[in-house]
Amino acid sequence: MLKYKNVLLKLSGEALMGEQPSGIDTRRLMEYATGISDAAGSGVRMGIVFGGGNIFRGLQGVDKGFDRVKGDYMGMLATTINGLAMQSALERLGMKVRLFTAIRMEPVGEGYSRPKVMEALARGETVIFSAGTGNPYFTTDTAAALRALEMEADALLKGTRVDGIYTADPEKNPDAVKLESLSFDEAYRLNLQVMDLTAFTLCRENNLPVVVFNMNREGELMRVLNGENVGTVVAVRKGDTACR
Repeated sequence: MLKYKNVLLKLSGEALMGEQPSGIDTRRLMEYATGISDAAGSGVRMGIVFGGGNIFRGLQGVDKGFDRVKGDYMGMLATTINGLAMQSALERLGMKVRLFTAIRMEPVGEGYSRPKVMEALARGETVIFSAGTGNPYFTTDTAAALRALEMEADALLKGTRVDGIYTADPEKNPDAVKLESLSFDEAYRLNLQVMDLTAFTLCRENNLPVVVFNMNREGELMRVLNGENVGTVVAVRKGDTACR
């Protein structure tokens, strides 16, 4: 039985690289598309936000002399490329998918409109949000939190290459301990980098749970949606500063 029926799935651009140094690994893309198709087939309403780091990351461009605003717009375009790739992959599996862009760029995608998004979700279509928030200085984590709230999601699911949140980077520290659940206040106090602070605050203040899980494990997305004990859940708890 589904625990989460209306979700925003956030995936990094780097996740699409697979074993490649950059770009999109079509095998990894189809693996993700299959998992998303299975979820949609079970009746889950889903929005998807991609990062663009597999193609271009604005902050890295600044380090190389790019103007920050132009660099962020380049990153937004990169997220749109990833969104188009996923739209194509999902449609290949027979799904109905709508791609919305925060910056108008028809005919690439539809300009973002919350009423149109809600209508699409009500019809059982999966929606992809690209171009971040449409504004520089905001990350795709923040875009994911914002779109999740706008679509009235039950949870924000953050698919990564590790199976949850640890006390340290498990890829660098073998003594790192996985945390099955924690509050937003605990995550902030322990300085755990769940997402950027703006996105984190949006989720905390609006009581939106965040589930961090390993998207690279086959079937893991469905296990999260079914409420199985996988990944790490960050949620408001009684007594937290965000609890209302």
